[in-house]
Amino acid sequence: MATATTKDVAEWLHKQVKQGDYLYHDVAVSDIESKFGSDFIYDNEGGGQSIDKGVLKEFNAISKTDVVWLRSEKAWRLREKGDQPGRMQD
Repeated sequence: MATATTKDVAEWLHKQVKQGDYLYHDVAVSDIESKFGSDFIYDNEGGGQSIDKGVLKEFNAISKTDVVWLRSEKAWRLREKGDQPGRMQD
């Protein structure tokens, strides 16, 4: 099996958002670790696990027009009519 790249993981993440209602960060971290391995996650300063910054950079580049981040939910979803400009939504 070929080794996955940050772009592979980002594309998979984008596909997951497009297939569901919400993609919660903690679920995404767990799924990425299971599917691609621990190279694509890290332990953050708060003691929790996060998605690799390189993956997020790729993900932001490929999804900047169609995906928003819901800060209060800690989840991504597809952009809807009425959303504020930008990625971050309250």
